[in-house]
Amino acid sequence: MCFVGWCCLTPMVYAQFNENPILNKENQDKRFLNYGYFLGLNQYDFKFDYNEDNGPQDTDILVSKSFGFNVGLIGEMRINEFLDLRFEPGLHYTQRTLGFPGFEGDENPLRNGVREVKSTYINFPLLLKVSAKRFGNWKPFLIGGGSASLNLGSNETSLDDNASGTFRMTKWVYNYELGFGIDFYLEYFKFTPSIRGVFALTDELVRDDDPNSPWTGNIEGMRSRGLFINFTFE
Repeated sequence: MCFVGWCCLTPMVYAQFNENPILNKENQDKRFLNYGYFLGLNQYDFKFDYNEDNGPQDTDILVSKSFGFNVGLIGEMRINEFLDLRFEPGLHYTQRTLGFPGFEGDENPLRNGVREVKSTYINFPLLLKVSAKRFGNWKPFLIGGGSASLNLGSNETSLDDNASGTFRMTKWVYNYELGFGIDFYLEYFKFTPSIRGVFALTDELVRDDDPNSPWTGNIEGMRSRGLFINFTFE
């Protein structure tokens, strides 16, 4: 079965990378506006900064990561042969589990050291795509820019805090994004796999009412970091 799959895939790969291929979608990038959509996976993390040295590393807040998904639309405006301005509004769902130190043996289920953070971001990135020259039916590129994300699961306005079992984050967060990918020009559409890192610029933590809270009292800043693997169809 693997041999049959390889035999089917090899001609497609060769068609993209041989020296004199039949050019697909030859005028795709000459249009002033292009549209498409993307699907993908994400994995979000948190970066914590502390108000003071909190001792051994095993007293740091631990983050358990999982894979989420991305889906969204693409609008692209051509600047010249090598530069495009892109707007990629999308929905990103992710979940992280935080482990706070110092709660061992506490039997109160609300006063424990574990918080599940489920986030649904609506992301609004404005990006500059810098492409190399097209080689047959493929073209590598770099992409980067800024974005604003609306966290629908932030709990920012909740009157409860961690003492009641509610972990709160800011509703809006601002990021910068950097990545790379390859455009593949197929017979009927352009297919683009890409990898991108997303890094929050703003502190996302809403602190507990108690300034000495064991959950938030020692945190100076909490910022998301994310890795996206997207597959684009245009």
